[in-house]
Amino acid sequence: MKLAIAGTYSVGKTLTTMAVSHLVGLPRSSAKTMRELLPISIPGKTLEECTPPELIMLIMRRNQERAVNESHLPDGFVSDGSSLHEWAYGTVRVLVGINPNESVNLDAIEVTEEIGFYGKVLEQMAVPAKQHARATYDSFVHLPIEFPLVQDGHRPVNERFRSLADELMLRTLDELNIPYHTVGGSIPERLQKIIDIYGFKPVVSIDEAIELAQAEYALIDTSSELVRAAG
Repeated sequence: MKLAIAGTYSVGKTLTTMAVSHLVGLPRSSAKTMRELLPISIPGKTLEECTPPELIMLIMRRNQERAVNESHLPDGFVSDGSSLHEWAYGTVRVLVGINPNESVNLDAIEVTEEIGFYGKVLEQMAVPAKQHARATYDSFVHLPIEFPLVQDGHRPVNERFRSLADELMLRTLDELNIPYHTVGGSIPERLQKIIDIYGFKPVVSIDEAIELAQAEYALIDTSSELVRAAG
């Protein structure tokens, strides 16, 4: 089974993916975040300072790493996100602004010539992203927006961004005819629903899977890209 966990910012995607991996014994596949990629890509620059061309480069690096990681797991995996995520986030930035943190209260974003070109590039990047998703993932678990945005300085603090990205993801899954199941609730409730939907045989208990995932999640480096670059 090649399962992708879908969802936008602050829906618990990473923790859920880790817990599913421990619960059913599927290896976890993921890719570095853009903020993790920045120190090795554009040292000294924050994500908010990136230009549209630089964002495209970061999207390409993330998708490259994701595809390589997945290629090493031919017998199945559970993926934190998918090839559609970077493209979807990039596409929505055309609507809410390249830096969504600055456009929280704006209803309309001026589409400059640069942003217009960026949008056209993203339209073409959709082609391989969708082809990869259709060819690779057996199914998606969609985590709905249930919790407030975490204002941790690492994700766009913009509810419009979240809702638009979520809507685009679901429309794309429908377009590609990839099966998906929306799974909400607490982490234990999510895990039980995923077991029931896919008929997985747990290798540990739900409680143990969550405990292992929480310990793994606690090891994530949440320092800023500037701190990473300085280190």
